[in-house]
Amino acid sequence: MNPDKLDALWPHLHSLAVLGEHGSFTAAAARLSISKAAMSQRITELERAAGVPLVQRTTRSVRLTEAGQRLVDGTRGAFAQIQQSFATVRDLAAAPHGPLRVTAPVAFARQQLVPRLPEFLRAHPQVRLELDLSDGLRTLAMEGFDLAVRHTAAPPETHVAWPLAATQSLLVASRAYLRRRGVPAAPDDLRTHDCLHYPRAGQVAGWTLLRGAERQVVPVAGAFAANNSEALRDAALAGLGIALVPDFSAQAALRGGQLQPVLPLWKVEGPFSETLYAIRPYSPYVPRAVEAFVAYLRHAFAGGFGV
Repeated sequence: MNPDKLDALWPHLHSLAVLGEHGSFTAAAARLSISKAAMSQRITELERAAGVPLVQRTTRSVRLTEAGQRLVDGTRGAFAQIQQSFATVRDLAAAPHGPLRVTAPVAFARQQLVPRLPEFLRAHPQVRLELDLSDGLRTLAMEGFDLAVRHTAAPPETHVAWPLAATQSLLVASRAYLRRRGVPAAPDDLRTHDCLHYPRAGQVAGWTLLRGAERQVVPVAGAFAANNSEALRDAALAGLGIALVPDFSAQAALRGGQLQPVLPLWKVEGPFSETLYAIRPYSPYVPRAVEAFVAYLRHAFAGGFGV
């Protein structure tokens, strides 16, 4: 067929797909905002060009022939790509809008993320943000999440990840506890202290401390353990012992003087990764709301969580 004549049939191909979806000339014509007669004419012209019947008409319904179904199946992907490409271009001119589902760790979300959300939402009033607070791993695409904020050493290769901030684990305690029990001068001193730790199933509690080439692993014990850094921080504030927490949990209390760093010259290998990421499932089209939120997070956390 002459390419120029085929170009004229693109609307007809789309009309056939819509007809196959609705099974009615009347419904398909309404969907395309054309008359029923125009709809019928398009299909007739397409059948004439194809040289085979593409639909079977009865008094009650219309269905595709085998040839018509093959033609629809063969062009469905192309029309879907056109639709997606047009949505992408249209989105470039639009303000960020629509639903945005985000999952983030409980402690980090409560202490660092939620206080920053009003500024973002005021700047983007058409975005509807739903925040899932969970320390469990999520299957983002299957569970319908647009974005995850996570500590991880290695983001999944099937996802796109943006580093948001470097983090570190710290040992902290209240002034009252340190006055009562003394200030540890070396890692081995932790053996005689109440240590508030993050439990790991099947593992003996122990902290690893590094200073240059020196590495010490110290078994620890205490009256309280929790799998939530906010709970560990609050226990330290209450004077229950020395807590191992990520810097974002201790930041405000350290700045306010309610907590003091312990063994600050030593680096602690904590249960938390040293990088915080924004992670999304890979897809060729990224909604403006996701792009805007990632940009906001990268700016908001660019300074890290140092005191």
